[in-house]
Amino acid sequence: MNFRLCLLATTALVSVSTAALAADPGEYEPTIPEAPLMEAPPVASRIDLIFEIGVGGNVSPEYEGSDKYSVSPSPIVGFGYLRIPGLFDIGSTGPEEGGLSIGPAFEYTGERNADDFDALDGLNDVDATYEVGISVGYEWEFAEIYGEARYAFGGAEGVVGELGANAIYRPTPQLVLKAGPFATLASEDYTETYFGVTAAESANTGFRLDAYDPKGGFKSVGVSGSARYEFRQDWFLNADASYSKLVGDAADSPIVKAGDENQFTFGLGVSKRFTLDLF
Repeated sequence: MNFRLCLLATTALVSVSTAALAADPGEYEPTIPEAPLMEAPPVASRIDLIFEIGVGGNVSPEYEGSDKYSVSPSPIVGFGYLRIPGLFDIGSTGPEEGGLSIGPAFEYTGERNADDFDALDGLNDVDATYEVGISVGYEWEFAEIYGEARYAFGGAEGVVGELGANAIYRPTPQLVLKAGPFATLASEDYTETYFGVTAAESANTGFRLDAYDPKGGFKSVGVSGSARYEFRQDWFLNADASYSKLVGDAADSPIVKAGDENQFTFGLGVSKRFTLDLF
């Protein structure tokens, strides 16, 4: 019996004894101490949202098809899990790998000012393009496959996508290495914006670039690799590199002929994962 119960019992016993001495025996009614109230256990918190944000630098062609490169800041945005009570759960809350994953997909292409590049002088400018869509993947212990479909709007409109597969190697619990082939696709509207040349634009270039009307389809094929290291809990160092070759109507564009169909990228950044209880 704990100290509180002992104290209550002693108090009750004194009260009963006092009442028994002062009152008539026929009127005696013992006082029964109340049991202490038990506190309700705390409600366990639920994970409703897991996401990741960060910043890095990216070395990439000045525009698709360019043979010159530049360094630019690059945001890192990742999605891990979303729970809407009573509706759905998307993603995974645990550290275990594997299985089906579904999440949002984003991409951003900065504006292309023709006056900034000698090879594009005479062409129309292209505003920044935003892409929003869905990503689906399936992961095994040592491999994964994935696909993305995104709708583009802004400077270019249309549908773009990516298909790929990776081999996965985890030398330590904190380090994940991936590498594998990929292919990108784009609809006709999107391809026309970045690889097409109208008759008026061709004239503006002094016919240096021929008029060209590309169709949609496969845009590039290549290989990519990435390394991800968790140097502190929920803090990550991310590195990635890729080589791609423009194909199809994109590769036949006068814009690419004046540049290079071989494209390289390299990125390095730091990101942090956040876990929230929203509901």
